Amino acid sequence: MSQPILQIENLKTWLASGKANVRAVDGVSFAIGRNETFALLGESGCGKSMTALSIMRLLPDAGRIQSGSINLEGQDLLALPEVAMRTVRGKRISMIFQEPMTSLNPVMSIGKQIEESLFCHTSLRGKAARNRVLELLRAVGIPDETQRYGEYPFQMSGGMKQRVMIAMALAGEPDLLIADEPTTALDVTIQAQVLDLLRELQQQRNMSILLITHDLGVVSEMAHQVAVMYAGEIVELAPKSQFFSSPFHPYSRKLFASLPGREKREQSLAIIKGSVPPLTQEFVGCRFASRCDYAWELCHSTSPEWTVLGNGHSVRCHLAEKANAGEERPPIIQPTEKSIPESEGTSNDRLLEVSGLKVHFPIHKGIFRRMAGAVKAVDDVSLIINKGRTLALVGESGCGKTTVGKGILQLIPPTAGSVRFAGSELTTLDQAALRARRADFQIIFQDPYASLDPRMMIADIIEEGMVALAIGDSPRQRQERIDSILQQVGLSAQIKYRYPHEFSGGQRQRIAIARALAVNPKLIVCDEPTSALDVSVQAQILNLLKKLQAELGLTYLFITHNLSVVEYLSYDVAVMYLGRIVEQGSVGEVMKQPLHPYSQALLSAVPVIDKDEGRKIIRLQGDLPSPSNPPSGCHFHPRCQHVMPVCQEVYPDETQISTTQTVRCHLYVK
Repeated sequence: MSQPILQIENLKTWLASGKANVRAVDGVSFAIGRNETFALLGESGCGKSMTALSIMRLLPDAGRIQSGSINLEGQDLLALPEVAMRTVRGKRISMIFQEPMTSLNPVMSIGKQIEESLFCHTSLRGKAARNRVLELLRAVGIPDETQRYGEYPFQMSGGMKQRVMIAMALAGEPDLLIADEPTTALDVTIQAQVLDLLRELQQQRNMSILLITHDLGVVSEMAHQVAVMYAGEIVELAPKSQFFSSPFHPYSRKLFASLPGREKREQSLAIIKGSVPPLTQEFVGCRFASRCDYAWELCHSTSPEWTVLGNGHSVRCHLAEKANAGEERPPIIQPTEKSIPESEGTSNDRLLEVSGLKVHFPIHKGIFRRMAGAVKAVDDVSLIINKGRTLALVGESGCGKTTVGKGILQLIPPTAGSVRFAGSELTTLDQAALRARRADFQIIFQDPYASLDPRMMIADIIEEGMVALAIGDSPRQRQERIDSILQQVGLSAQIKYRYPHEFSGGQRQRIAIARALAVNPKLIVCDEPTSALDVSVQAQILNLLKKLQAELGLTYLFITHNLSVVEYLSYDVAVMYLGRIVEQGSVGEVMKQPLHPYSQALLSAVPVIDKDEGRKIIRLQGDLPSPSNPPSGCHFHPRCQHVMPVCQEVYPDETQISTTQTVRCHLYVK
């Protein structure tokens, strides 16, 4: 490693919480070299973000740094008064926060927000400051920077807002950039753009990056050094190449085994039992012992010390002492439980047939609210799902995936088109008839916490739908069914008298699944059910969905932008762009041999752990066009590398490639 720009030694950050202290960061040590990307990896709640806030000295009121040192090129940041620390923040160290919308001031234009940073750390004022802001906006790839200067955060997409955050962080030309989950909420195409931008800016400015993430693919593409954090301490530290070729700590290995993928379709994903222990306790043994497959008496009684494995690879694990003593190294953890393969549907058992579905939202202007146009969120979508199968609907945010799901369930009235469920046309049913059919189709929302009423107990949340749809003859029968369903989704029946805030994200998602199952549905629309979850919790939910499908014969419409989840769970895939499906087929056809240029770009943008030398990276330029004013001809032509004159004039018809694969692209018109 090069000469460290940041050196942290035995950092301890505690949070006051009632009678006990939360040991959020408990003895962390690491160093970051000049022009190096250092990745801090781990589950939510392990202390990654609190480590970053400790470096910036931006702790909440209840937080305090108990001990340790934070040295920035020889300067002890913990010894600086707050006035001096303000000159360090933004100038020498800057931070990109996880959620740009909550970090940007909604009532200030983005130009003025970036200027604030310039006023604090440079002597630029007036026209010179404005020109510098425009230069920064160009540097982070924001088009029409002069117009964007006066726009507000709500007028920008997620990717644009994240670029503004990067521009603000770079305004003071920092030596160290802390990026806290900078791409978690972004689509793969926008994520690829942001990661490319960070790499390019790092090379131009000789800047170091502390990258906080739980995405192993992002770590593989970006990092030079990797540190794995668990329950407030670092348990493994290694150069990237060694970490990905030979992860040692059982926690690190479980993270790799939890990743979904095509090669694991016929088996259950490995899961990490239990959850991160509460950090209010004073630990005696190894913090991972209660969840470790290799733990023995020593692990529960004695805390392991750092053991150097060689070549910069160190680990905090008693197994490392065995390895250094020449004893056999434990094998890579492999899942043993086999899942039941999904049934192969036929054309004779169609459950859902959608034809020409349109969902348009009118745009009203003026005093008399005259209709001045429409947002064509869904514009002529057709798809078929057979019983017991999973169709994945993929695409960028804003392409209309969620609106398709809500239109199918009649939660949003379609503008046009047909939705036939089990032979019945849903769009023509009156409210009473539609309510009677509600038990047959349910939805699992992306954010389980937002979709569960915080004032209701779990039993009431699950029973609410049963009462509305007349499931169960008596309260006692309904309670018995609630107990059975909770056990079916891997939860104890005793939790039904608790509230949503008392559960982890994975547990809340299981509760949301239990609520959907309570009314005996045949079809479940899963709207990004794992996007906000850690990889280990995601594995539990995916295993559960597969198990329930095999046992109950459920059919899923799975909305996602995580393509590794698609490869693991789905049999059919539909790729959506700006309100229309541009390609669909079996998962083997679309994921292995994508035909549409957008599908190819989408797949190539996914960060991967196993590098493929022949893999061609296609970077899309610009953002998704507005659905209220889509481009003429093929909607994708402004971003397409293969654009032809006909693409700008005529929207392509559907071309049948095989019995299961179709594509809408002029490249394949016969």
